[in-house]
Amino acid sequence: MRVVKEAEERKNEILDVAERLFGTKGFDSTSTTDILNEIGIARGTLYYHFQSKEEILDAMISRMTNRLIEKAGAIAAQKEVPVLQRLTMLLRSLNVSDGNLGQELLAQAHKPQNALMHQKMEQSMLSGINPILTDLIKEGTAKGICQTDYPEEVAEMTFLYANTVFDGLMEHSEEQQQRKIAAFIYNLERLLNMEQDCMKAAIMPVFQRDNKIKCNIVCAENEDRESD
Repeated sequence: MRVVKEAEERKNEILDVAERLFGTKGFDSTSTTDILNEIGIARGTLYYHFQSKEEILDAMISRMTNRLIEKAGAIAAQKEVPVLQRLTMLLRSLNVSDGNLGQELLAQAHKPQNALMHQKMEQSMLSGINPILTDLIKEGTAKGICQTDYPEEVAEMTFLYANTVFDGLMEHSEEQQQRKIAAFIYNLERLLNMEQDCMKAAIMPVFQRDNKIKCNIVCAENEDRESD
């Protein structure tokens, strides 16, 4: 007997399956036929919601990043928490944990063959997170904690630098990792006209936690290769 589902429910089912397949097989290696077979629907039903695999990817990334953006906005709104702590909490909330983006999907996005997925994820996050980071920097400026005439640009630089340079942080030696992290903090303090090392206590926990997450991903990938 054919199961008829509401449009929004069916759309989310397609996205759920696509997220799982893109995460395990990769975007390029997953076909719309794979998605159809997994769900058990006709091709016309799929095309009713999405015209192409690229549209599915766009919708999937939008859904995932919206969850993180909403979480970041809620953190930024906690005015009772000091602004530097909120900045740290916000950055930490963008890390992959508790299934927000999925470690498998993140690992796939970092692979060269899935550059499109990575690019779309970064663009989606930047457009949603940058205004929130900008408001935090403006709040810090108003309170005399930092100073810049370009809060939006500093927020963009901070986000993009962290999401490009630190993507492959685990590929470097421990000494190189610490140097890159120290350089990030140093340059952020210069961008915000803050005294040297005053951001260290707020920023270091972000990368310490991020390293643990990425280490888990690398270990999982190594285990997969050894089992093949």
